[in-house]
Amino acid sequence: MSADSVAAAGPAGDFHKAALRRDQWRERLGLAGLAAPALLLVIVAMLIPMAWLFGLSFRDDAGALSLEHYRRMLAEPSYGRTFRTTFEISLATTVICILIGYPLAYFLSQLPRRAANLCMIAVLLPFWTSLLVRTYAWLVLLQRSGLVNTWGIKLGLWNEPLQLVHNAGGTLIGMVHIMLPFLVLPLYGTMRAIDGNLLRAASSLGSTPVHGFWTVFFPLSLPGLAAGAALVFVLCLGFYVTPAMLGGGKVTMVSNRIANDIELFFNWGAASALGVVLLAITLVVLVAAAKLSRGAGLFGSGH
Repeated sequence: MSADSVAAAGPAGDFHKAALRRDQWRERLGLAGLAAPALLLVIVAMLIPMAWLFGLSFRDDAGALSLEHYRRMLAEPSYGRTFRTTFEISLATTVICILIGYPLAYFLSQLPRRAANLCMIAVLLPFWTSLLVRTYAWLVLLQRSGLVNTWGIKLGLWNEPLQLVHNAGGTLIGMVHIMLPFLVLPLYGTMRAIDGNLLRAASSLGSTPVHGFWTVFFPLSLPGLAAGAALVFVLCLGFYVTPAMLGGGKVTMVSNRIANDIELFFNWGAASALGVVLLAITLVVLVAAAKLSRGAGLFGSGH
């Protein structure tokens, strides 16, 4: 190619590059325009209220800037007990959901597609009922004169009514029932996507079914398990209705403490500080879980 043709091609190449950049900017502006209503809704409905509560947490009763609410949290042991109860209940609920939900999701993933879809209706059925109704149903079932105690005494399993509600045990039962679908759904989706030929290949190489499950199937299902467990744990941190009803005031989680600060003491600053601390702890837990998951190779190498 001659020098003249190169010189002629240079401006044309620059023109095409500029045209491509303009097209890219138009595409980005179009996508931004489509996303603008959703972003505006997020800003108005979530970010602005969060910023307002964040500001309230740094003001005392007189409206002056102060760390009074945070100092009170560090000074009073009751706040520490509330956070400890919240994390213990949330962690216990997550573990129980894993123990129940993993075998259930595995069973569903091994069924034919039509049978699995029919069984998934039973998993999704609780979503069609109000959370308050489900919690009240457990209150009716587990109370001293409820069906569980009545049948247990008639069958001779125990002689006197057991205290199944207004304690941590009743709270766990209700929360596990409500949270279980949130673990099963992402886990089932991950398991369903695992290629069955991998297990057959392991079997052809001499692996037993149990060994093939733990070395092939289980590692491939870990992304769904991690996603479901994180979802359950984070949702449990903000539970209010179930601990309030099944705990009977004996199980106080952070959400219940926030409600008490507002409804009983009209202290928006203290409630806002609790919310800010809970949000910060939740973000730290999520970031730590994401880093551990990447380090363990659950979500790929990140390339």
